[in-house]
Amino acid sequence: MNYDLLISFALATSALAISPGPDNIYVLMQSIVNGKKFGLATVAGLISGCLVHTTLVAFGVSALIKENDTLFFIIKLLGAMYLLYLAFKVYKSSDKLSLGSEHIPKKNLGQLFKQGFIMNVLNPKVSIFFLAFFPGFLFSDTMSTVTQFYVLGLLFMFVSTIIFSGIAVLAGIISKYIKQHERVGVYLKWLQIIVFVGIAVIIFTSEK
Repeated sequence: MNYDLLISFALATSALAISPGPDNIYVLMQSIVNGKKFGLATVAGLISGCLVHTTLVAFGVSALIKENDTLFFIIKLLGAMYLLYLAFKVYKSSDKLSLGSEHIPKKNLGQLFKQGFIMNVLNPKVSIFFLAFFPGFLFSDTMSTVTQFYVLGLLFMFVSTIIFSGIAVLAGIISKYIKQHERVGVYLKWLQIIVFVGIAVIIFTSEK
């Protein structure tokens, strides 16, 4: 087992979870508007949806890997290119974080869990991201690829849960800090770019 790859995967996941995106901004705003436990319900829904995407990617990619080494190389190449595309999109985007909460409707815990789950499961970009992200971090020559994908998926869910829950619990402090420090958006923007480019390099240079 290549533990360095697992550590790299966990660090990359942490950086991505911290970087501003639709999911963690949504968690932040729900926590500000409705309260911490409502933010945590949103986190639970979003993270649960990741299990569906992990399953789709695990069985789909594993089948391709067994069929042909060339197909696996193509998956890695397309994955790296997709991540570089994401880095470019972040580069072209604004570095200002918008935290307007006036249009966020109040919902109960069950509704927020359900909405978070549906948001994640019905977002094809999540499956595409997993497809691009996971293959480059297969960490064992003896463990089945399906098992490895599930290990990576569960590790992704575990790390994301800790960080997203931290965002929910510390929502007030985080939003106040962002409003007082305009440059934080710039730093988080470049963190995303560095992480996407770094993951692309790791994926393209990794071996089956």
